[in-house]
Amino acid sequence: MNTQLAPFSALTPDIILNALDALGLSCDGRMLALNSYENRVYQVGITGSPALVVKFYRPGRWTDAAILEEHAFVQELSQAELPVVPALAFAGDNSLHHIEGFRFTVFPKQGGRVPELEGRIKLEWMGRLLGRIHATGALQPFKNRPALDINSFGEEPRTYLLANNCLPGEFVNAYQEISGQALDSVRECFVRAGQVRQIRLHGDCYPGNILWTDDGPHFVDFDDSRSGPAVQDLWMLLSGGREEMTVQLRHLLAGYQTFFDFDHRELHLIEALRTLRLIHYSAWIAKRWDDPAFPAAFPWFTMPRYWQDRIVELREQIALMAEPPLGVSL
Repeated sequence: MNTQLAPFSALTPDIILNALDALGLSCDGRMLALNSYENRVYQVGITGSPALVVKFYRPGRWTDAAILEEHAFVQELSQAELPVVPALAFAGDNSLHHIEGFRFTVFPKQGGRVPELEGRIKLEWMGRLLGRIHATGALQPFKNRPALDINSFGEEPRTYLLANNCLPGEFVNAYQEISGQALDSVRECFVRAGQVRQIRLHGDCYPGNILWTDDGPHFVDFDDSRSGPAVQDLWMLLSGGREEMTVQLRHLLAGYQTFFDFDHRELHLIEALRTLRLIHYSAWIAKRWDDPAFPAAFPWFTMPRYWQDRIVELREQIALMAEPPLGVSL
């Protein structure tokens, strides 16, 4: 697997405190590591002020320009009065900072709980907000952030897994065959959908990146923001069987289309995008295995049962991609 040194091994408490001090922020000694594997994120107490959240970016993942483009997008959404959490600016309106080889950003603390997206009212509410986010996202393209496509989310991750001894030997041939068939089915889904619009997205809009308060939802963590079809930000909010997802999607789109048109051809992409995410997820873990946080968090990754389940999962996805898309009439 990846032979690079653990990327955060040199990130010490002193560096974190010095980073805050360089921005004129005095930490009162309280520091809590928050749940994040891709980056390192801490809630820190600030003397005489509300707590803040400081995020240290995984070295080498994004360019400075790509990170700043994410910040600008979230700021654009905030200025449109959408419930997002933009990065704070310091030192001449800068939101991205550097210290001892690390890049970091500071955010206001946003409380809330992961929502249970059940019922028409919550789903239409979410749909309205996503429609507004996408209406803003469609105004201009990303220049420095990539697109969600079959190559980067499917072919490249599959190649990495097979080329780097990530699978137990007894599953290599089966995974190679079934993942290849799955990607063929993904391509067929994209052909059926035709040329769909690419807009700026949240990119990882699952319930864990939504915090619900008494005032409603807030969208957090735009770290995976990229260009792609609008349905990418919708399908991860669906759960259950086909009938349940059809009802959920109908409610989402009822709210969504209040603010932004939805191209129903994109419904052909739901299971294709889910398949790409499944392949990408396994490669994401594999590429970061030398980060000590990953073996601790995903100890089952090297076990035969994990790969057996992934092969069964891809077989199921091939069958789902052969079915007609979810039928939603509004």
